[in-house]
Amino acid sequence: MINSNQYQQFIKQTAINLGFTNVGIAKAEPLYEDAKRLEKWLHKNMNGSMQYMENHFDMRINPALLVPGAKSVITLLYNYHTNSEQTNTKYKVSKYAYGKDYHFVIKEKLKSFIEILETQIGAINGRGFVDSAPVLERTWATKSGLGWIGKNGNLITKSQGSFFFIATLITDINVTPDLPYNHDYCGTCTKCITACPTEAILPNKVIDGSKCISYYTIELKDALIDQSMQGKFDNWIFGCDTCQDVCPWNGFAKQNNEPHFKPLQQFLEMNDNDWEHINETQFKHLFKNTPLQRTKHKGLMRNIKFITNND
Repeated sequence: MINSNQYQQFIKQTAINLGFTNVGIAKAEPLYEDAKRLEKWLHKNMNGSMQYMENHFDMRINPALLVPGAKSVITLLYNYHTNSEQTNTKYKVSKYAYGKDYHFVIKEKLKSFIEILETQIGAINGRGFVDSAPVLERTWATKSGLGWIGKNGNLITKSQGSFFFIATLITDINVTPDLPYNHDYCGTCTKCITACPTEAILPNKVIDGSKCISYYTIELKDALIDQSMQGKFDNWIFGCDTCQDVCPWNGFAKQNNEPHFKPLQQFLEMNDNDWEHINETQFKHLFKNTPLQRTKHKGLMRNIKFITNND
């Protein structure tokens, strides 16, 4: 067992050993400023049909409502950048969806993380999250000293850009917090704003989620996509990496080392015809346990049809 003075170092080293690239710790406290911004954003309906973002508002701004007795919020980053590319097709899929669904991969790591902590710290009350609960993970990341929020709304780090998943562990362990990140290294750069095909990136780091290509191609469950978006998808059929691809800080992104994120060669070699004529059985076989399952075969076909109707 270790003493409380060793908690921070042990937590960070354990996370690195599990494959996380960055680790930061913040004091668990209500996020009053974020509450104001979130409420304003929701009132402008920038969440589109994503009603879940309106749910559990109090939990989003107060970690103690998710984990009673919460004292620390541990934020962990997991690299998913890949040098692999789709070379035979115009249809584009976001890099994070090339391999196995990150929820499965990171949840297992969070489970191992908690188990290891308990061996040296003792019984703890803690819950790990990765897109699975009302947690403002980017805010906690900046409070933990990991990076800053870019103009595209993504967390950016100087060491590896923004191609990473954010996991959060809220716990009752009292850990010495890191200093918050108070610098913004986007400067006068507006590449992400200029490049966004649907003009979803607004001033002051506000993102209109109801205009984002990722929203339309993944979150939107309607049978039809708003015709005002016709010709603006730039051939994205699942997600969109445009604002990250043009970000200068992603020049520092490195190939991930996670075997589960290695894309299937069959996926990388798919051509236009393969995408346009994939049937439901093939879809389920090829994309089993990948993020593309989220949109289902019907949603994927809707997205492809929306693009081809513009050709």
